[in-house]
Parts: sequence; structure tokens; C-alpha cells
Amino acid sequence: MPRQPTGSGTAGVPTGQRGDIARRVTLCRERLGLGREEVAERAGMAVEYLEYLESSAAVPDSAPLTRLAGVLGVSVGELLGAGAEVPPGRSAAAAHPVVEELTPAECWAKLASGGVGRVVLSAPDGPVALPVNFRVMDGSVVYRTAEGSSVCPEPGTPLAFEADRIDEAMSSGWSVLVKGTAIRPDGSEAVEYLRHRGRPDPWVGEGRDVLVRIRTSSVTGRSIRTDGPAAAR
Repeated sequence: MPRQPTGSGTAGVPTGQRGDIARRVTLCRERLGLGREEVAERAGMAVEYLEYLESSAAVPDSAPLTRLAGVLGVSVGELLGAGAEVPPGRSAAAAHPVVEELTPAECWAKLASGGVGRVVLSAPDGPVALPVNFRVMDGSVVYRTAEGSSVCPEPGTPLAFEADRIDEAMSSGWSVLVKGTAIRPDGSEAVEYLRHRGRPDPWVGEGRDVLVRIRTSSVTGRSIRTDGPAAAR
């Protein structure tokens, strides 16, 4: 196990020095809604050490890393970044897949935390589907873009939005499709949203100051889970 600095563990560690493992561990833990104390206890490590791992560029030894991956429901490879450059879904199909339709309420619950999804709309040269960082606001999807971009439609333009989550280990996941028309919140509404509800910050950087909101006409979704182990190929 790497030696932890003396003191409180995370005090004085600049955010910019966090490593990839630190970010992945934090993201997985927060997705599960677990606190550090609970994860540390389940993984058999001091909470100060977990705090150190989430705040530094440290790479833990294989034993604690394996225990941590087990608690977080991912593989060691996933914590190390394996497969980050290729599309998900390469695992074997489940032996007994169960496909279920999601209710509108369940769909919005899946989208509630925001994240990355795809905007789909027609362009002069054909259909376009591009990823955007989004948030949910009062039963609609909101994202930021730049004037003149492929995902900056005129108000009233029909479009769709899709988001999903894949669990490679379990050959399971869900997808949600929102259909509607584009609107651009006026100045006061946009300011209110950004001030009190959190801004959907584009990963591609600043300069994307046009707020697009999808006026929802329908929301549908489905999930796939397994009642048995993954089928052998």
C-alpha cells in the first residue's frame, strides 16, 4: 500500500494533482450514493486512506484495489481505465435477459442526475447525433451549446435526446428517449436556471453560452437486466 503523507491525508493536495484512479473511485462511489466511511469499512481500509486515494495521484497495491473494486461493483480494469477508448457492450449476452419498459417517472429518475447524452436532429446533409452535457429542469432536458453549432437548432425545431447506462459486468443497462421541440429560455429564465439549478458545463470548454431546452412531447425508456449468469460465447 502506498505510504500516505502525514497529517490529515488530503489537506494541501491540489485538485489538479488528482489522478485518474482517484476520479474513477470518486465517481463510482457517488453513483452508488455511498459515503467514504461506508466504502472504507466494506473495503477493509481506513477512511483516511480512502480520502487520500480520492485526493491524490496514488496507485494502490493490487489487494486494496481489488477490494475497492468489489465494493464499487466494477472491475479492477475499469478503475485503471481499461476499455476507456472503445465503445461499451462487448461482454457476452446474458443467459436470461429481461427487457422491461420504463414508466415516464422512472425515465426522469434515470436522467435526474444529469450527465452526458445525445441530441438527435435533422441537418441539411442528413441526421445528426452528437453528445452533450445535460441537466434536467422542470420535466425537460437542458444543455448548453454555441451559436451556429450542429446542436443549436432554431426554436420550434423537432429533436430527440437519448441517454443510457451500460453495466458491462452484468450485461445490463437502460436507455431513455426524450422527444420534443427546441426552445431557448429567455434571459431571466436562463439566469434563474444557471444560478439555482447548476449549469450543464460542456466538456468541450467555454464559449458555449446558448441554453437549449427541449419542450417534451414524449419520454420513453426501457431497461435490460439478467436473471442468470452471462452466456458463454
